[in-house]
Formats: sequence, structure tokens, C-alpha cells
Amino acid sequence: MYGKIRIGTLLLLVASTCAAFAAAAESPTSEPSSEQDARMGWWREARFGMFIHWGLYAIPAGTWDTKQIKGIGEWIMDHANIPVEEYEKLASQFNPVKFDAAQWVRIAKDAGMRYIVITSKHHDGFCLFDTATTGYDVVDATPYAACLLKPLSDECRKQGLKFCVYYSIMDWHHPAQYRNNPRQYNPTNIHADKRQAYIDYMKMQLKELITGCDPAVLWFDGEWPAWWTEDDGRDMVAYLRGLNPGIIVNNRVGKGRQGMEGMSKSDRSYSGDFGTPEQQIPATGIPGVDWESCMTMNDTWGFKSYDQNWKSAETLIRNIIDIASKGGNYLLNVGPTAEGLIPEPSVDRLAAIGRWMQKNGSSIYGTQASPFSQTPWGRCTQKPLEGGKTRLFLHVFQWPGDRKLVIPGLKNKLLGASLLDGGARLEVARAGEGVAITLPQDCPDAVAAVVVLDIAGRPDVAQ
Repeated sequence: MYGKIRIGTLLLLVASTCAAFAAAAESPTSEPSSEQDARMGWWREARFGMFIHWGLYAIPAGTWDTKQIKGIGEWIMDHANIPVEEYEKLASQFNPVKFDAAQWVRIAKDAGMRYIVITSKHHDGFCLFDTATTGYDVVDATPYAACLLKPLSDECRKQGLKFCVYYSIMDWHHPAQYRNNPRQYNPTNIHADKRQAYIDYMKMQLKELITGCDPAVLWFDGEWPAWWTEDDGRDMVAYLRGLNPGIIVNNRVGKGRQGMEGMSKSDRSYSGDFGTPEQQIPATGIPGVDWESCMTMNDTWGFKSYDQNWKSAETLIRNIIDIASKGGNYLLNVGPTAEGLIPEPSVDRLAAIGRWMQKNGSSIYGTQASPFSQTPWGRCTQKPLEGGKTRLFLHVFQWPGDRKLVIPGLKNKLLGASLLDGGARLEVARAGEGVAITLPQDCPDAVAAVVVLDIAGRPDVAQ
């Protein structure tokens, strides 16, 4: 039904794709760390972004044939075992007339987010952008008949956020891939004689996204089927860098799904630029590696009308702090409705996060992991200052009853302490093997009050 391709455009894409790949294939598979550092600079500064899972699955919203389907909403095609020809019919109902790109970006920006990652194509194979490779896209198959990603990309640029796209390697709709068994789609197999054609299809779509929307990050997923290999991931990274040397690619382009532990720095370029722990915060971070925890606000990524298991704003704010204190980024998800609205519970929580970030964002943006192995009162981030100084941000979750905030094992010369919000100066002094800061009687923020401690040099801590 949706296999028709615009042939003239496709031939041009094939030619340009092959040329770009040939150029990319000549480049080395490793790179100087300075190049990666330059590419990752804005991402490391940002620390907080919005994930958006949106597609045809927002129409059933977790219900199929009058039954509530278990599991995450965007997997309903698999979990309800919906035939391709039945699932395709959802496209004729997809008409998100309430979609407002400016509003979405403003919600993210007001929450303190610095970038947006949206699903361009999820596992169901439906594309939210205009593509010459298939008619199974929002322009050709829906009454909305317009690209959804380009307006969002333009609005991100206008409001100062980075625009990024998610792209699934696994595709339940494409004829090159087929089911492992008649009860589910995941994980797919691939017809050997169609494998290269599908990889070419991916490259064509990714080139369309890069040239049409200029994403700062390509966030891959669906890499776990056995037919996709680490070599395929390396090849894809080389191809993408041939199109845009500055593009950031996550580790799921290869097989490093949950993190990048155990990889040397020279190996990391093969598996992308950053690790992607999902629905978890690594207990000690992933030292020496860039990483990003992607997490939901409730129990689903794609919209489910009856999933009301929302995390509190306090939990979400403390997640931001916890992740930053371990050197990572936080990618927090929203699942818009089929009409194009971000659900109100998500909007409310993002607004609460924004109020905290407006006062305390400097303790998150551009910070590095805590130098302390234990901070029983909360979490710590740090930021180098001019003149060889360091600023420690002490995020206090538990306000001490005796008003003494004890920082164990810190040996550095003390330069002064204050509250981040308001700047009130605080008394700080040596206390045995560590440091004690005298706090006000009343906690200024029950979720997380931030105390600033400036020290000479880089942190020297007795562990």
C-alpha cells in the first residue's frame, strides 16, 4: 500500500548517497580526541534534553480492539500483534491539527532543556518527515499532509535549542524485514537478498533528515536484531560523518545498547559518541565516557491514555541532579497525543522543573561529576573557574537539623560559601578531616537547596 517511491528523486538520492559513502569510507575509523571534544562541547554543556515519542501509535493510545494492551504505547503493533495492513490504516486517521512547534519548543525551553530529540521513524516504520523513499510518511499517507519535523527544527533554531532526531534500525513495516514468529515482530529477521537495499534505504532517509532538518544528534535505536552488526554501525557512522562531520551519534548505532563500559577511548568512536542507559541512572555513572539516561515521566514513551503513573516533580528534579552529579545528561520523555498536544501532567511537571532550573540551573549546565564518593545529604556537581579555582555545588536533599552541612575529606583551601539562590553568604570552616558549612535555620527549597562552595585548585578529597 505504501511501497510507491518517487523514482526520479530516488535515483538522485542513490547517486548522491553512493558518492557520499565513498568519501566517508576513505576516512579513518578513529579520530583525535580533540575532534570529539569539539563535537561534544555543546552536548556536555546542555545536560538536559526532551525526548519526544510520537507517531501513529498515539491514535490507539494503548487500546486495540477494545482491549487495553500491556506494555509501552509505541510497541502496540508488536504487543497486540497487529497485521501490517491493519496498522497501516491508522495513517488515514493521523491529523495532528493541534500541533504547535513553537509551543512545544517553548515548553522545553521553559523547563530548562537545551535540546530536543524526536522520533523520525520508530519500529513501526512510519515516518514523521517527507521522504522520497516511501509513501508511508506523514506527507503522503495522512490527511495532515505536511512534514512535522522541519517546523520543529526551524523553531528549535529560532528559540536557541538544538534539534535532534531518533531513528529506528529495526522496521516492522519494511518488506526487507520479517517476523521471527507469527505472534510478534520483535526482533526482526532480514531477507539476505534485501539486506543491502534496506541499508541503502536507511542511508537515503538519514541523508534527507540531515539535509532537510540539520539535526545535531542522530539517536539510533532498534539495533538488537542479530542481522545488524557492529561493522554496520561503524559503516553508518562513517557515512554520516561524510555528510556532516560535526554530527553526534549515540552508541546504539552499533551494539553497545546500555552503556560503553569496558571500551577504550579509541574504540568508542566505533560505537558512537555517548552511552544510553535506559530507564536507569548508573550507580556510579560511566567514568571516562559521555552518557545520557533516557527516562519516562510515567510508564510509557508513546502516549497511552490510561497510564497515570506519573513521577513527581521532586523525583524528576532530583533525577536531573543525580545524573549531573555522575557526569551524565538527562533525556526526559513526553508522549504527545494524536492531536499534537503534550499531555497536561507532563506540561505541569516540566513547568515545575523550569522554576527550579531558573534559580539553580548553573549548578547543572556545564558541570562535571562529583569528586566525592559519598554525600549523605544529597549530591554534588563541580565547575572549574578562572584562576585555577573550582566551584562545588552542594545539592541538599536532607536539611541537617543542627544546620551543619559536613563535606568529608575535602583538603583544599576554602574561598567562601553561599546559597546559590539569592547569594546569602554562609559561614564555612574546617571540621576535623573535612569542612562544615553553617546553614540557615529554614531550608530555602525542600526539593533541593543548592549551596555553593568555592575552593582553590581542583578538588583534593581523602576517600
